[in-house]
Amino acid sequence: MRIAFALAALFVAAPIFAQETGTLKAKFIYGGAAFKPEPVNVNKDVEFCGKHPLINEKLLVDAESKGIQNVVLYVFTGRGGSKLPPQKPTNATYELANDKCRFEPRIVVLQAGDSLKITNPDAVGHNANLNFFVNPAQNITIPPGAEKVVKVEKAEPAPIPVDCNIHPWMRAYVIALDHPFVSVSDKNGEIEIKGLPAGEKLSFRLYHEAASGIKEVLIDGKATPLKKNVLELDIKSGMNDLGTITIPADALSAK
Repeated sequence: MRIAFALAALFVAAPIFAQETGTLKAKFIYGGAAFKPEPVNVNKDVEFCGKHPLINEKLLVDAESKGIQNVVLYVFTGRGGSKLPPQKPTNATYELANDKCRFEPRIVVLQAGDSLKITNPDAVGHNANLNFFVNPAQNITIPPGAEKVVKVEKAEPAPIPVDCNIHPWMRAYVIALDHPFVSVSDKNGEIEIKGLPAGEKLSFRLYHEAASGIKEVLIDGKATPLKKNVLELDIKSGMNDLGTITIPADALSAK
């Protein structure tokens, strides 16, 4: 009996070791000459919207670093993808603003169960047409100074376009996942994903709205094929720095 109690006490007191994690880092580079985006043809609410220097934001390339902005890299858990343990909901709220006749930010990333707060600090009315596949589709009118909160209960199989039907040049994207392992590149093309399970091969989907299909990228100069925009990577504990990932210019279109 004493031995049984001693074993039970040892089991309770033994530390529980969490799985080691890794961080993935990369910088996405445009495989062509940098260029200036075209100005938007402002043909609605011209008196207000025309005051702002609006540009086509579909493909933004930094003039100095040639970094590509708004590249999305996330762990792909769809058919044939990675299997992750269930993730605890964060129940966070993320803002999508109709600001100066454009959406800010261009891409909103959230987890299933989070909320999207759509605001309108502008002096003119906007609407947000969310073309969800899994969650109920929404087409919301947002008067000046108003806001609307949408609960995103489920993950979506692809990035969801958000359009303002009043101002046809306005577009954003909502990416709703069942996990937090995702990053959107900044103006220099840099991404970082923390907390990845280490010691496993994971599938990562690469997405950019200007790409119809990326068949190959250069990772630090080495040609690396993609299958359905998916990259297979072995994640080790600590930092996993891929260096530069060059996307060929002919795989992206600003039109």
